[in-house]
Amino acid sequence: MTGQVRYLGARRVRVEKHLEQIERRYRGLLEAAPDAMVVVSQSGVMVLSNGQAEKHFGYMRNELLGQHVTTIIPEGFAERLTADGLRTAAEAIAQQIGSGIELVARRKDGSDFPIEIMLSPLASSGGMLITAAIRDISTRKEAEKHLAHMERRYRGLLEAAPDALLVVDQSGSILLLNDQVEKKFGYRRDELLSQHVTTIIPSGFAERLIADGTRTAAEALAQQIGAGIELVARRKDGSEFPIEIMLSPLVSGEGVLVTAAIRDISVRRAAERHLAQMERRYRGLLEAAPDAIVVVDQRGSIVLLNEQVEKQFGYARNELLGEEVTSIIPHGFAERLIADGARTPTEALAQQIGAGIELVARRKDGSEFPIEIMLSPLASTDGILVTAAIRDISVRKLHEYRLEKANRAKSEFLANMSHELRTPLNAIIGFTELMNRPDVEPDPVKHKEYLGYVLSSAKHLLDLVNEVLDLAQVESGTATFCFQPVDLAALVKEVRDVVLGMGIKKDLEIQLELAEPGIVMVDPVRIKQVLFNYLSNAIKFTPEGGRIVLRVTLEGTDFFRIAVEDSGIGISREEFALLFSEFQQLDASSSKQFQGTGLGLVLTKRIVEAHGGFIEVRSSKGFGSTFCATLPRNGPRAGTVARPPRFVGTMQ
Repeated sequence: MTGQVRYLGARRVRVEKHLEQIERRYRGLLEAAPDAMVVVSQSGVMVLSNGQAEKHFGYMRNELLGQHVTTIIPEGFAERLTADGLRTAAEAIAQQIGSGIELVARRKDGSDFPIEIMLSPLASSGGMLITAAIRDISTRKEAEKHLAHMERRYRGLLEAAPDALLVVDQSGSILLLNDQVEKKFGYRRDELLSQHVTTIIPSGFAERLIADGTRTAAEALAQQIGAGIELVARRKDGSEFPIEIMLSPLVSGEGVLVTAAIRDISVRRAAERHLAQMERRYRGLLEAAPDAIVVVDQRGSIVLLNEQVEKQFGYARNELLGEEVTSIIPHGFAERLIADGARTPTEALAQQIGAGIELVARRKDGSEFPIEIMLSPLASTDGILVTAAIRDISVRKLHEYRLEKANRAKSEFLANMSHELRTPLNAIIGFTELMNRPDVEPDPVKHKEYLGYVLSSAKHLLDLVNEVLDLAQVESGTATFCFQPVDLAALVKEVRDVVLGMGIKKDLEIQLELAEPGIVMVDPVRIKQVLFNYLSNAIKFTPEGGRIVLRVTLEGTDFFRIAVEDSGIGISREEFALLFSEFQQLDASSSKQFQGTGLGLVLTKRIVEAHGGFIEVRSSKGFGSTFCATLPRNGPRAGTVARPPRFVGTMQ
């Protein structure tokens, strides 16, 4: 018995020495640990503990050492250290090592609290020991209870939301989430709870929950509340997608939490890219269009335009964007975008789509011009817009005016020509019928007189036909003008000599006052027509014994003037309007004292204009007239605009 006691005493000494050695070895590590740490043998006896164990359980250290672990952990822990019939104690321990085990601990005062234990083996000379790291999870359990309460309260709202919803605290930990989060991010719910929000939103979101040096966390959060924030989210598989987050505060017992509504905007971003691509493509089409193009909304505000608009209207682009379309089209266009009482705006618009509308536009300088507009609808995210293709139709309107004027003139010309042609034809028919009457004996004297009338009428008819043909050629542009260097003095003398015989019959004095114009570039045949018409008219309207002066002068270095002055009957300002109209003659009496076709001066005017010149008439009723033609010495110049004949009344 004594020997056994000595043996046990020696063993105890060895154990104590061994424990002292262990304590010295691990004391520093144990005391530095943030959790309560106890070391137990496989039989469940506590052989070592740290200061945190004293604090957590309310025991002094010497009260714990040598006690069974069930003193502080009544159930669950000790059982894990006992082998069943099929396993050794080491196997039973190894099965649990590294696992966080949730149990219930008991303090010295008998109160219980939840803990989480992490076990790890510790080899020693005395056999396998177990180190247990014990964490008080009371706060976490309370939070879980609170969150469970919150989850029950808000679960219906969360799950009914079409967006992904999660609740985070200000440190960024995820406390609550809905089914949409699982679907969008590919995680199970338990994989995200308590995780930091950067797991699914790597950048931007968590930073908004952290205060800088001059703001509290609440102020930093409040600054973003209600604002749609565009960020990038990351799924479990690592793929990223664009999101928009709306933040809102959520007051709780743990302080202000943040609810984040997360919307996947991948489709919207794709649509925005598509719209941007469409805009670039549409911009190219707009700028390539030959017409001015504006896009307006249904209120009439200009939202898009092309370069042709700037050119046609004289505005810079930024001066028109956002302005009402009435800035450039004062009347008619904007009214078509406004519905009356019986139509919606869409119906009012549809009524005009595809129809060419003629309106009046106004430039920046206030000048107006005619336009034609083609409207077409353009669907957009902001509703139906209207594209208006605007074409300046000033040239077309001018052509239409000229064509209308020409058609009226043509109708008048044909009517007058038919009248003028019928007059000599009726005379010829009438006199030939008199000569061919079967019931009257032929009278040589009468027949000779009748033949004279027939011959005169036929010659007049021939002159009329020739001048109509000449005029038609000049008017249509088919007449050939052969410009060549001409000695003007010789040409003028030639025409004067031709009409001398006509003047002698009326005892007229025809004078020639000729400067030395030298060589001029004209069509000699056409200029002879001008001179002959002027001189023959002067001879016709000048009484016997009168005087006619043919005067040629230089006008500067570039022009020369032909003037025929007579002492005839003269013309008034009112009669001047008839001079250059087809088939109009000053002698409107039935006797036709002064025979003519009424086309000579019209043809003269066209010939002078074709040379790049103009006509001027100086006259007073009863005191004679002077007809002038001013022409360029070197032929017509490109771009010359025809000047209408000018009348100058003079007093003798």
